[in-house]
Amino acid sequence: MNPIAPQTPPEWEIFCRVVDNYGDIGVCWRLARMLAATGATVRLWVDDWSALGRLCPAVADATGAALLAGVELRQWSSPFPAPAPGANVIEAFACELPSSQVHAMARCSPPPAWINLEYLSAEDWVAGCHRLASPHPALGLVKHFFFPGFDAGSGGLLREPGLLAARDRYRAGGGRAALLQGLGLGADTADALVVSLFAYEQPALAELVGAWRHSPQPLVLLVPEGRVLADLAGALGGDPLAVGERRRLDALQVAVLPFSDQDGYDRLLWSCDLNFVRGEDSFVRAQWAAAPFVWQIYRQPDDAHADKLDAFLARYAAGLDDAPRTALGRFWKAWNGEGSAAAAWPDFAAALPLLADHTARWSAALAAQDDLATQLKRFCNHIRQPAG
Repeated sequence: MNPIAPQTPPEWEIFCRVVDNYGDIGVCWRLARMLAATGATVRLWVDDWSALGRLCPAVADATGAALLAGVELRQWSSPFPAPAPGANVIEAFACELPSSQVHAMARCSPPPAWINLEYLSAEDWVAGCHRLASPHPALGLVKHFFFPGFDAGSGGLLREPGLLAARDRYRAGGGRAALLQGLGLGADTADALVVSLFAYEQPALAELVGAWRHSPQPLVLLVPEGRVLADLAGALGGDPLAVGERRRLDALQVAVLPFSDQDGYDRLLWSCDLNFVRGEDSFVRAQWAAAPFVWQIYRQPDDAHADKLDAFLARYAAGLDDAPRTALGRFWKAWNGEGSAAAAWPDFAAALPLLADHTARWSAALAAQDDLATQLKRFCNHIRQPAG
């Protein structure tokens, strides 16, 4: 793919520095595609081009610039070229814009709508900070904080138009059976619990694999290539795992899948009875899959992530009876380092049918709210209106 000339200026300009290998960039790439699908011009700056290439294989061989799905993709390097800013500028996850770009924004008339797109959180304080203004101390610019979230006091979640209908068509059309058959697993999975595993490094995996291999119900574990493979290999006996490999231990079958693009990952989630997810992007996609899931939260200094985990559990588990709510909380906490995942597994597995119904209702309730891209567009139009 050849380098492209800058499209100047775009309607939307998004800046992303990769912290979690794929979570941060996954959110930004998904948002950029959604905005471009509405006919808007979009430029996405990414510092880690190799991480982008894993999500978008078509750009892997490009030299720092490409046009894909209507999005102008640019490598964020130093010195920054400082093209004319977009009408709406998003700095994702407090990544801090290049100084030259901030000064270019100050010279625009009118100045761009400047958004700090924050990390997703279910904590109560989010509603009080959502849409807050932060004036620049010297340049006359105003930045607004925009928080994704789970209720009307937040900016909502990323959700493409027609996503849930596509999910339902996939399931009704035998998508799961076709996926398993394509993996060579279709013959003996009729009664199995099908589980996807996308995780960071996970010391609890060894004991959990021990519980799975002796499970009364067969379990099929589908594992996209990623950071957890070394721990999984250790749990299975120590030999390295490669993409395409299959392992069987008693009641457990394991298949290692290639790292897929975002649409392929959605189909994997839709095919499973239980999804282990991590970070932010796959966490949200699991909720749109409307099947039980387990969230491995990105660890933060001073255990700040623990409050976020507790806040989401409190919202998500509301309305559950005591037994499934306790089983859910105990297993999630164990998966995030508080307790034994193997000891918590039997009660959690027994609660999965109830959690399946509960998660379907949860997903439908979230879908009744406007999605993040729609709310961002509405808010940016509002703050760009002249006063009076």
